Amino acid sequence: MPGKKTLFRFTAKNITGFIITPVLFIFVAFFIQLEPDKPQLNYMLAITLLMAVWWLTDVIPLSITALLPVALFPLFGIMNGKAVSATYFNWVIFLFIGGFLVALAMEKWNLHKRIALRILLITGTGPLRLLFGFMFATAFLSMWISNTATVMMMLPIVLSIISNLEEHADKKDISRFSVGILLGVAYGASIGGISTLVGTPPNPIFVQVLDIMFPKAPVINFSEWFLYAFPISVIMFLFVWLFLYFSFRPSTSWKTLKEVSFRKQYEALGKAGFEEKVVFVDFVILAVLWLTRSGIKLGDTAIPGWGSLFSNPSYINDGTVAIAMSLILFLIPSKKKKGKQMILDGKVITKLPWGILLLFGGGFALASGFKESGLSEWFGEQMSAFAGQPHLLMIIIVALGMTFLTEVTSNTATTQLILPILAGLSVSLHVNPLLLMLPATISASMAFMLPVATPPNAIIFGSKRIQISTMAKTGFIINIFGAIIITLLTYYWGTTVFHFSPEVIPDWALTK
Repeated sequence: MPGKKTLFRFTAKNITGFIITPVLFIFVAFFIQLEPDKPQLNYMLAITLLMAVWWLTDVIPLSITALLPVALFPLFGIMNGKAVSATYFNWVIFLFIGGFLVALAMEKWNLHKRIALRILLITGTGPLRLLFGFMFATAFLSMWISNTATVMMMLPIVLSIISNLEEHADKKDISRFSVGILLGVAYGASIGGISTLVGTPPNPIFVQVLDIMFPKAPVINFSEWFLYAFPISVIMFLFVWLFLYFSFRPSTSWKTLKEVSFRKQYEALGKAGFEEKVVFVDFVILAVLWLTRSGIKLGDTAIPGWGSLFSNPSYINDGTVAIAMSLILFLIPSKKKKGKQMILDGKVITKLPWGILLLFGGGFALASGFKESGLSEWFGEQMSAFAGQPHLLMIIIVALGMTFLTEVTSNTATTQLILPILAGLSVSLHVNPLLLMLPATISASMAFMLPVATPPNAIIFGSKRIQISTMAKTGFIINIFGAIIITLLTYYWGTTVFHFSPEVIPDWALTK
């Protein structure tokens, strides 16, 4: 009948997700034998394929797909219900929750906007400095708060400045340069996010997957990750900044435009209130505590961390610190609404990204399933032909593969799928698992070509000021440069930070 709504639309996505994939699931689970005496291998592979396709096609929400292990692992005898349920909540989840609560406090009291505008006031409005200012503000904020939230906050500021520039300079010239600024904001968010464990989802996923696959491996703490990833972030930042400037710089001479000032926007915020000051102090203390908890050791030089002051320093982790500092914000009253409101209140709980937390949990469950079923070892054995290849070649293959794969897939979901496989592969190749898992994690956030690659890319593309061909051509060069930098710094710097030799597989990787 005309106007009657159909319950199911036969789109390519729906046919793939709801018809082809379930048939493939049944075929792999019951009609293929990877190893005759280990049916769990087939079951785990079938579940992985189901989750992978549903994550890639997004036929149901990603976070709901992440719940499949809770139902399917016990039914297929891979893990018992109690064990698989426990994988969904751990210290990494609390690290993310605590960090996000502080980030929400920054957004609630406009501290993030004050920080961004303050940085832009310092950098000025000359083309090179303006691009640097926007990229630096975005990268710095993305180290601590959601990349998506950072770019959404920066976009109105960028568009406002571009409009002002168009009033004082050639519109065509400014239109070209505005593409560089917009891309700089999107790319700056991804580049800044890799620096810290809370900056982008693949980073904490790596820490927990490493712990699941190799329980006796040393725990990667905040300061070690920062020490490894920050130099990569700095080099990428400088390259992208200069590359975008020379690609999109104004063709005519352009003096600093005094009329285009961030001061009006900054002054519109008014003086920093009590709440902003409290959140800022809390944020600074949190960052310092994260960076100094475990101390730093480089070669023969060791700087002890504050955790050693406690009788059981191993009891304290970065999640402990994150929750402790976020709890403080629930205890301090706001002066704007005396007696009625704290700096943070219970309403903020509804703003936490529960979907992402479930997605995290699903990935951790998937990693546990890979280990318990033996599928990670099986994958590693199938790819043992790579044994004997130069380590630099291994790393750059992983880096390029992850970079271009996440151009069209969720970097979170892809990281969860690939890391357990790389863990098994590293054992088969007799190399340290960190040699492959570290570059894969960083590369998952280094996709710059397509709008679908990352939320920052999609948000900037939504401004309708950038053509997809421009983003693709620009991003391709940055992708290649990023893979090279990740490869070199992992091999020559990561091995120093994490104290391992690529040629030696550690005992903790061989202990089940």
